[in-house]
Amino acid sequence: MLSFIVGTGRCGSTLVHEVVARHPDVGFVSNVDDRYARCPRWIRRRSGAVYRRVPPRLTTKGRLRYAPSEAYTALAREVSPLLVDPFRDLLAGDVTPWLAERTRAFFEGRAADEGAPAYVHKLTGWPRTGFLSEVFPEARYVHIVRDGRAVANSWLQMPWWRGHLGPAGWHFGPLPEPYEKEWHAAGRSQAHLAGIAWKHLIDAYAAAREALPDDAWLEIRYEDIVASPRKHFEVILEFLGLAWTPGFERGFARYSFSAGRADAFRRDLAPDQVALLDHSLAAHLRRLGYRG
Repeated sequence: MLSFIVGTGRCGSTLVHEVVARHPDVGFVSNVDDRYARCPRWIRRRSGAVYRRVPPRLTTKGRLRYAPSEAYTALAREVSPLLVDPFRDLLAGDVTPWLAERTRAFFEGRAADEGAPAYVHKLTGWPRTGFLSEVFPEARYVHIVRDGRAVANSWLQMPWWRGHLGPAGWHFGPLPEPYEKEWHAAGRSQAHLAGIAWKHLIDAYAAAREALPDDAWLEIRYEDIVASPRKHFEVILEFLGLAWTPGFERGFARYSFSAGRADAFRRDLAPDQVALLDHSLAAHLRRLGYRG
């Protein structure tokens, strides 16, 4: 079964993907496969086995490591840049026979190489679930949500963030007119723009969820995961059709979960910037169960 972990980015989806990839029945695209166009098939066949055996220090984020990947380099190379960096969400109507064939070849070919019962991939930014569901009607989606103020704060600190170029040069295409007016009226703050980007994407995720059957979508908050990880990974595994095996327990035990940076945006941003985000994102935060 093919499943996708999706989210805005900087939302905790990497943690979820990497923990799920510890399951002995899960396959994934590795960062080695992503990086090298001529990655040998024997490496693809053993992606999960290698990941679950290498020492933790060789899988730690922020250093040279071996780990699951979003595979944007490989996707651009073997499918299309359209899937990697679209200026808006990708919908069923964006699928052409040529793109569908290449997308199926990418995921189904790797799943077949690895031979795992479940193949799980992570994508961030736009949902793309309308596009993916047109190609893979039986696919399931785990949507990881995080407080938009924390996401905006984190984006501002990333070297790949292009918000400093404004909506004319960033990742997400033109702003909807109400959001464009809101941003200009409030003084075109960079922190505000990052917050608006989050709610722009959350709008797209809400629409994407409405377009799919209820049993194809699981939405879960990052803050709830780190507060009660075992409980929520049980929910995620059950949704993906996976049992909590002794092998997964060993992988799960490698992780420590901390909510320590949940409110880091209050330290990293100025009080007036936090107040602006509180006001701008209030309705979206309430809908997702966050307090102001």
